[in-house]
Amino acid sequence: MNLEEILRRRHSVRAFDDRPVRLEDILALGEAARLAPSACNSQTWRFVAVTDRGLIARICDEATRPFIRNEFLRQAPLVIVGCSQLDVVANRLGTAITGIEYFQIDLGIAMEHMVLRATELGLGTCWIGWFRENKVKRILGIPRRIRVSAMLAVGYPRGEETRAHSRKPLSEILFADRWGEPLGPIDSGVFG
Repeated sequence: MNLEEILRRRHSVRAFDDRPVRLEDILALGEAARLAPSACNSQTWRFVAVTDRGLIARICDEATRPFIRNEFLRQAPLVIVGCSQLDVVANRLGTAITGIEYFQIDLGIAMEHMVLRATELGLGTCWIGWFRENKVKRILGIPRRIRVSAMLAVGYPRGEETRAHSRKPLSEILFADRWGEPLGPIDSGVFG
């Protein structure tokens, strides 16, 4: 599968079958994240790979927020908790100067590397950002100084998910030189 096929195949999966994710695949996801770029090569990301069904159930019961409970998370055989170490000078200094939280960007890139690798391995994923950070930290024993910014449900998709993914045309999101200036006849998309 080439990169274009991976990009087109990737979608958010909210129904998983019972098969566990193999250790070698979890390690492959970690390796994909490890290779991600980071601000000043600070590599502040850290990950907790949760496969214990009791812990996953506790995260669902105690750490999800009301109204959008993300109950599908309970089915996932693997939940990757994306963390950041904030005690790295490059991130603290950079954020203080620019106001940009580089650790958040770095974690997002690393986790997207995981998502793309998971897609290549035939695994489905779904980003989760609607949770109570302090409760996740308490359940998993994550130190106070560590930030938890995202979770990723990972597993084998249940059933065939063939729904089309609605995306805005490229002309609405890519401009030439100035905001709103069309780049050219690009609505068909780069990949056809």
